[in-house]
Amino acid sequence: MELIRGLHNVRPKHRNGVITIGTFDGIHHGHQMLLSHLSAKTQELNCTSMLVTFEPQPREYFRGSIVPARLTRFREKIAILREFDLDYVLCIPFNETTSSTSADAVINEFLVRILGVKYLVVGDDFRFGRNAEGDYTMLQTAGDRLGFGVTHLGTMVFDHERVSSTRIRDALRDGDFQLAEKLLGRKYFMMGTVVVGQRMGRRLGTPTANIRLQRYRSALEGIFAVTVSGLDRTYEGSAYVGTRPTVDGTEPLLEVHLFEFDQDIYGKLITVTFHHKFRDDVRFDGLDALRIQISKDLEMTRDWFTKHRAEIS
Repeated sequence: MELIRGLHNVRPKHRNGVITIGTFDGIHHGHQMLLSHLSAKTQELNCTSMLVTFEPQPREYFRGSIVPARLTRFREKIAILREFDLDYVLCIPFNETTSSTSADAVINEFLVRILGVKYLVVGDDFRFGRNAEGDYTMLQTAGDRLGFGVTHLGTMVFDHERVSSTRIRDALRDGDFQLAEKLLGRKYFMMGTVVVGQRMGRRLGTPTANIRLQRYRSALEGIFAVTVSGLDRTYEGSAYVGTRPTVDGTEPLLEVHLFEFDQDIYGKLITVTFHHKFRDDVRFDGLDALRIQISKDLEMTRDWFTKHRAEIS
């Protein structure tokens, strides 16, 4: 799979394929159904496949700080997409120019002139163009006139409800990792590069590997039992996701204390897989109270792994 960053990097070899467009946050079972159809159509037409996505996501551009939490940051999204039968992923910056492009221009300039679309596969709720003025009927009409095929897939339902990113966010918020796994088709994880933090964990007697979550809201907050991969082996640990309100923090962080581990891993790319939630992120009355709670959290996490290790291996 080749990642193409920006329309200016589109080359002739990227044209004349089957295309899908969307944010694909979480790449859940509904998205995977669409990707499966995309792959089948690619084989039928003997051409290449392309997924088009955006950074930031359109809703993040329009809604700012009130945007729903992300399920997958860009690095995570690309890592998951590499597991599918895709030739190209085109990432387009979503900005003032993108948001003001008319639906007609999206079809004529972007899909036809730049990408030379042969066939388009979209989800059941797909809208596009300025003010979301474009819809599936418009695409059908344009396809008939300009010579490309188009289809949309219906909603995937699990346990009598629609499979959606919103439903997965709700499951993660409630600590229902079993439901989230069923909707995603995999265990929920976050990944990132370990950075130097404020060494607060070390001062509290619990050194942590820190991953900055940047400006994006996390779908998780609180204390969790996790496993960590990307090192010499997989480690069990206790993870904190939040802004550290006890010390008036504002930056969202993922902090992981790995059990039976004492190595320098700054700069390492690790994957943190979540298995169980113990509690929400709360403010404590000073560092002494926080230190006592961290000790309890670690004991609970170790006990949980003792009881459930066989289930997650």
